[in-house]
Amino acid sequence: MKTKNLIFILVISFILFTCTSDRGGREIQSRQDNKRPNFVIIYCDDLGYGDLGCFGANDIKTPNIDRMAAEGIRFTEFYSASPVCSPSRAALLTGRIPQRMGINNVFFPESFTGMPLEEITIAEVLKKEGYATGIIGKWHLGHMEKFLPLQRGFDEYFGIPYSNDMESVVYLRGNDVVDFNVDQRYLTKTYTEEAVKFIEEHKQKPFLLYLAHNMPHVPIYASEDFLGTSERGLYGDVIQEIDWSVGQVMKKLEENNLLENTLIIFSSDNGPWLVMEDLGGSAGILREGKQYTFEGGQRIPTLAMWPAMIPPGQVYDDMAVMMDWFPTIASIAGAEIPDDRQYDGVDISHVLFGKGPRNGPGFLYFDLAELQCYREGNWKVKLPYEGFHGSRGKKAVPPHPMLLVNLKDDPGEQHNLADQMPEKLKEMLQKMDSAKIALGDLPPSLVIGTPADKSHFDYLIKKHKVENYWYKEW
Repeated sequence: MKTKNLIFILVISFILFTCTSDRGGREIQSRQDNKRPNFVIIYCDDLGYGDLGCFGANDIKTPNIDRMAAEGIRFTEFYSASPVCSPSRAALLTGRIPQRMGINNVFFPESFTGMPLEEITIAEVLKKEGYATGIIGKWHLGHMEKFLPLQRGFDEYFGIPYSNDMESVVYLRGNDVVDFNVDQRYLTKTYTEEAVKFIEEHKQKPFLLYLAHNMPHVPIYASEDFLGTSERGLYGDVIQEIDWSVGQVMKKLEENNLLENTLIIFSSDNGPWLVMEDLGGSAGILREGKQYTFEGGQRIPTLAMWPAMIPPGQVYDDMAVMMDWFPTIASIAGAEIPDDRQYDGVDISHVLFGKGPRNGPGFLYFDLAELQCYREGNWKVKLPYEGFHGSRGKKAVPPHPMLLVNLKDDPGEQHNLADQMPEKLKEMLQKMDSAKIALGDLPPSLVIGTPADKSHFDYLIKKHKVENYWYKEW
């Protein structure tokens, strides 16, 4: 009798475990005490494809990030939603392309707009499920109070509300300025201390931690502990301090027996700012960088690690996109997402678990509000470009005709096959047009602020014929 009862209990236990580990084809439970997992998103600013050891850099040491590659999954063809900052962050948090929100450029300190209030963030979704939610670092989705993180689903916020090269760089805690004199040499260390503190304070319940580094966006700074430690000058020092930060976060998770049940995502908002030369990072094998829809502007180094669920050492050599994280995280947490809007990402949890490729649409590359490229499968089509002569903030790029590239064979986009394969070109252009039509009507771009009228300064300088006349803008 005892043996029969034991067999019955074992059978029922196996059935229950099977049901909870593959609900709707999704594995949403961890092996650690059947608890909901934690989520840590580590997001860099302007980090290039060629700036990490696990992506080919041999002059910057990144052992902690490389550990994520060794113990998790490395995405070699992962795309940001935009080649500039604010749009990519909006896409990460909402699962929607930024053009659906009118976010086609970056917000400035003089902007009175932000991510529209009707947008729903992953923080809001998880908060309803009992998660503690916190963001540390760069926000850059509107600095007016109604647009700040505490009003967008986050319980806690500490950081700089926009880029670190903009006017009036301050630290906010919650909705309030707590420091008007930010010493950026200690930016990465300060964010790391806040991240470790957040983990310690919320270790008893599931949490979402969004650690958004301002580095390596220029101006770049590293603390004295990291100056001179890399073989790529100050830029390499900055990346090695970010790698240290990743290590500190993993260490704190390990100390609290949380690492096994935490999905850690590491990524960047867009490619490197190449016009900044040695201060701007490397796109590695890819063409161009930030501000351009070539691969170097939007294909970004991305990794994910979750010891309980992600098989170690995976390399995913196919497309995935920034908008995928929203539905993926919601799925893993067992959370419902609103069905009153269109999403542009798909659940890639099965990719993480090594159970198959991404099943989603092609990818539209936008430069601001202008559609320039489309990728489907191995192929990318890029519309003709008139070129850019270069400026203080944007690298010069020569004009080019219509481009057709096989990205598997030519990730550096050096060989144009448009003339050799007219039928394929026609097919890709038709698919791009269909994908654009499927988006429906997009809203106009948000007003982000325009340069003030400086004609009066120019008039006085011309009138007095003195270049350094005191009215001149300095």
